[in-house]
Amino acid sequence: MCIFVLKNEKPHIAILKSELMKIAIAQLNYHIGNFEGNLSKMLASVKKAEEKGADIVVFGELSTCGYPPRDFLEFDDFITKSEACVEKLAKASHNIAIVVGSPTRNPVIEGKDLFNSAIFLYGGKVLHTQHKALLPTYDIFDEYRYFEPATEFKPVEFKGKKIALTVCEDIWNVGNENPMYVTCPLDEMQPMNPDFVINLSASPFNYNSGSTRIGVLKANVERYGLPMFYANQSGAQTEVIFEGGSLVVSPDGNVFDELPYFKEELRVYDLDEVMKGGVNREQPKEKMSLIHDAIVMGIKDYFGKLGFKKAVLGLSGGIDSAVTAALAARALGPENVLAVLMPSQFSSDHSVNDARGLAENFGMPYKIIPIKGAYDAFMGELETHFEGRPFNVTEENIQARSRGVYLMALSNKFGNILLNTSNKSEMAVGYGTLYGDMCGGLSVIGDVYKSEVFELARFINKDGELIPENTITKPPSAELRPDQKDSDSLPDYDILDEVLYQYIENRKGPKEIIAMGFDEKLVARVLRLVNINEFKRYQTAPVIRVSSKAFGVGRRMPIVGKYLS
Repeated sequence: MCIFVLKNEKPHIAILKSELMKIAIAQLNYHIGNFEGNLSKMLASVKKAEEKGADIVVFGELSTCGYPPRDFLEFDDFITKSEACVEKLAKASHNIAIVVGSPTRNPVIEGKDLFNSAIFLYGGKVLHTQHKALLPTYDIFDEYRYFEPATEFKPVEFKGKKIALTVCEDIWNVGNENPMYVTCPLDEMQPMNPDFVINLSASPFNYNSGSTRIGVLKANVERYGLPMFYANQSGAQTEVIFEGGSLVVSPDGNVFDELPYFKEELRVYDLDEVMKGGVNREQPKEKMSLIHDAIVMGIKDYFGKLGFKKAVLGLSGGIDSAVTAALAARALGPENVLAVLMPSQFSSDHSVNDARGLAENFGMPYKIIPIKGAYDAFMGELETHFEGRPFNVTEENIQARSRGVYLMALSNKFGNILLNTSNKSEMAVGYGTLYGDMCGGLSVIGDVYKSEVFELARFINKDGELIPENTITKPPSAELRPDQKDSDSLPDYDILDEVLYQYIENRKGPKEIIAMGFDEKLVARVLRLVNINEFKRYQTAPVIRVSSKAFGVGRRMPIVGKYLS
């Protein structure tokens, strides 16, 4: 069963000495393809766990190479480097067992070339390898593209205990109740009488994922009566966030411990104490707090893992750019966020004052660059070509694109990453200008509906006014023509966002949404806007994912589809 073999490795070895068992969960922030960095973190955790008296230390899914590696898995050198990490970890396993996730090779010609594996190391050797059986191929996941599913299941014996090794999705088909799968790995191992379950995971964040995950683990515990040690990872991989929240669940179904969210942590557990149960240490899960912390970590890791330190953004005085600036300041430090105020002839004085006030409240540097000169120059050159046609969205877009040119120029000149400030409502219905306000290297709030942006602003201000109150209370406006308001073009956001939520997150069709009490013409208009603006979303920055269905890799729609258009 063990595909990755170290030198002089023997077949499966049972360690039968019976003694107290201590298991360490190492919740780490991995970096895709950074083998040296990932290995260094794991070796440091091995040493720390060993010092704390742990018998086993558990790392996350594909922890040697980082998750999701995507098409890096097609490079033989990438797999070789993953194998080298396992070899080096094995050398550190003489006094402590190490459970690590890594891609391994499939020696059988038929099928995929790789397995997604949990590898159990001890005494300098591989004692056991358990491949992942349930390969998610939905939303952000595309594992069947790369991996062959496991067909053999066997616990590993260590110090008198039988341990069922599972990888992430393998515990998400409790009793074969998930219609996507025909195998339940723990059902296969149950007749072999395992003593406890270890799960190596890379379970991505959304604001409901923590509660969902606990429900899944409790269902497993209820079915099998076994304690579970669930090691998740923490950190951001571009748009995908991993919040941590690793879990230990006792046989009585209580959460014996839940590790912190959005940070690295190592904790050691006495198996006998876990078996006793009787305690519940589940953390509170407040939606806006989770979204706030997820986005802050998303920004921080995007910059840190790419080797950038400074950001630039357009600060309009509106709610979206204000929240984006606040989150960036908390992620990178306010001194590393340059706010650029670019008023036009249509900008109100209070918008400029609100933008300046926010920058000063956070202590971030700012510049004021009026766009009237650039706009007038464009209009002067285009006047004869527009043949006297009246002012319309074209002139509005020229203003937005003038701002985009300034922001990209500052980004290029000083090496700052431009942050996009569009919200999910705007992205959904195309209420934004390509190559203008939709520019940027990272979309910070592109998975946060407009109504949620207001909630997030209130959360940011919970300990004092950082975002000016006027920014939160004034009617939203793009300020691209006199007295413009978003409500001139769009339904009220509380209605719009609910329709969008039902269509995007819940995948309800127009008849189902209308049956919920929404106006038929409004539903038809909104859904049509979503579909015909797919071409814009294909050209925008990666969106930090905080919901169960974000724009980007997890939502794949055709640009030229006719459905509801």
